[in-house]
Amino acid sequence: MKCPFCGSLDTQVIDSRVSEEGDSIRRRRRCAACNKRFTTYETAELRLPQVVKQNGSREEFSKEKLRTSFMRALHKRPVPTEYVDAAIERIVQELLSLGQREVDARRIGEMVMAELYKLDKVAYIRFASVYRSFEDVDDFREVLKDLGSAETKKGKR
Repeated sequence: MKCPFCGSLDTQVIDSRVSEEGDSIRRRRRCAACNKRFTTYETAELRLPQVVKQNGSREEFSKEKLRTSFMRALHKRPVPTEYVDAAIERIVQELLSLGQREVDARRIGEMVMAELYKLDKVAYIRFASVYRSFEDVDDFREVLKDLGSAETKKGKR
């Protein structure tokens, strides 16, 4: 580790401790050249895949964009923030578990729709209408019919 004071590469670890959250290691170091002490933190780097848009462009995955999508769909709906946070975390964990460097935006959209379906049917329809580019009322009827048949099946179990 390079000393932030003199730039020497000759430093040694004096003390190591796991953080309270358990997700990082705090290390106290001392520079052999200038004898000054400094602290470093070691954390695991989890890289989410890049998102491949429909037009072929790529961008970094953004948790904030995901949250914005949820909040727009859930606007004025009685869904607690904790449920939204949990849904976002499930999507992030699923993306990490894929182990891929790139993922289609379409796949993320499908994940969002699956989570919204569990959270709130109205929000699901709102998101689906934009995501699937509904053209007319018949598109809404189709989704409502699918929702109705899914609810009927659920009730028969």
